[in-house]
Amino acid sequence: MDKGCRYGTHRVIIPEGTLPQPAQKLDNTMSIYDNELLIDVQTLNIDSASYTQIKGACGKDASKMKEMILSIVEERGKMQNPVTGSGGMLIGTVNEIGPAFPDKSLRVGDKIATLVSLSLTPLKINKIKNLDPASDQVDVEAQAILFESGLYAVLPDDIPEKLALAVLDVAGAPAQVARLVKEGDTVCIIGGGGKSGVLCCYQAMKNVGPYGKVIVVEYSEENARRIKEMNLATHVIVADATKVMDVYKKVTAIAGERGCEVTINNVNVPSTEMTSILVTKGQGCVYFFSMATSFTKAALGAEGVGKDINLIVGNGYAKGHAELTLNIIRESAEIRELFEKLYVK
Repeated sequence: MDKGCRYGTHRVIIPEGTLPQPAQKLDNTMSIYDNELLIDVQTLNIDSASYTQIKGACGKDASKMKEMILSIVEERGKMQNPVTGSGGMLIGTVNEIGPAFPDKSLRVGDKIATLVSLSLTPLKINKIKNLDPASDQVDVEAQAILFESGLYAVLPDDIPEKLALAVLDVAGAPAQVARLVKEGDTVCIIGGGGKSGVLCCYQAMKNVGPYGKVIVVEYSEENARRIKEMNLATHVIVADATKVMDVYKKVTAIAGERGCEVTINNVNVPSTEMTSILVTKGQGCVYFFSMATSFTKAALGAEGVGKDINLIVGNGYAKGHAELTLNIIRESAEIRELFEKLYVK
């Protein structure tokens, strides 16, 4: 069995010398190196920005969406949307473990969720068994490779697999909220009604306590109503986050002219960078979890309006993020019920 690089560079075909995530093509042959896992894949969770783009490009036609996903994987050896650059994650069963793989407690037959992006995961799809344009979970007959450095979680017994997949896909977001938000803060969550948004709202409300504020900006009236009914925010604004000055006026009417200490951006459409920046006070923080974000626009835009704020790239990994997010599902019966309705089919 050949020896592999910890970071998976032995799988990179084009261009040589780079890491698997920025690579254009990976070797997706499914014979493993000594430090890899082979996974029989059950379901892909395509990330929201990528799935939205695919759905739009295919006119919500499921057969065309299947063709597009298969062609991406065939061309790249991984599920990396060439427009958004993003991937998603997967659940599956451990088929084979290389002798140099570091976790000696893992066993063949364990069901796991990968906590690294599909944009760096060698993948081969034999068949797409089920795809619903309304859901970003795609059932497949496939195999994937996890590198030695790849993060994963063994699926818990007390949470259905597809529910666990749904929440672990966005586990980095509420975990970063837990780090960034302090008691008494005013927090703005842009795109608070989606999957990551709901989890962020719960964690933000928990952190700010009775004297803080959580302001949600949500495009969908239905999602906004749901946030109100579940008491996941102190204020809910129905607005289009691409309309910068409209949102700015509505948020600062609540937060005050200086704006919010922390802003969390969860939307899956482009051109919301400046909205996030303007509603945030000087030396505050914007966390861009959305993969639709242009970090060039964000950095140059903040400079252009004279905003000295911290801009955080949406790193999907934070230490302990899987357990923190699964615990939200355990703590909140309402969120669990909502997510089971939306994601467990």
